[in-house]
Amino acid sequence: MKYSVSIDVPDLAKGIAFYTDVFGVQEVARPIETYAVLRGSGGQAFGIIQKPEGSQPAPETDDRRHYTRHWTPVHMDIEVDDFDAALDRLTAAGGTVEQVFDMENRPKTAFCADPFGNGFCLMETRD
Repeated sequence: MKYSVSIDVPDLAKGIAFYTDVFGVQEVARPIETYAVLRGSGGQAFGIIQKPEGSQPAPETDDRRHYTRHWTPVHMDIEVDDFDAALDRLTAAGGTVEQVFDMENRPKTAFCADPFGNGFCLMETRD
């Protein structure tokens, strides 16, 4: 089985800038004008896709895309080697840190959001 993860953003260049600045990923492909593939040093890749604010995400729904903070039952967990430095880069690039957990015998974890309202967990790399 193969899978990929794509993140909707209203502006492709700003989406690429956020994820490359915060996580050090590199753009490795642009299959179409509105979609970029980003890859990290660990080999994992994900997509950034430009979708207009207010566009309909599926034909049979009344929902519309919005880029304020929103909840979704599916999110990414992103592991980083230097947790505190990643948090600093994240806020400097316009992301939000909503809650930080630093519990004994567990990796540091933060609930975060990118500037487009997409939530994810930032996690200290586990040994």
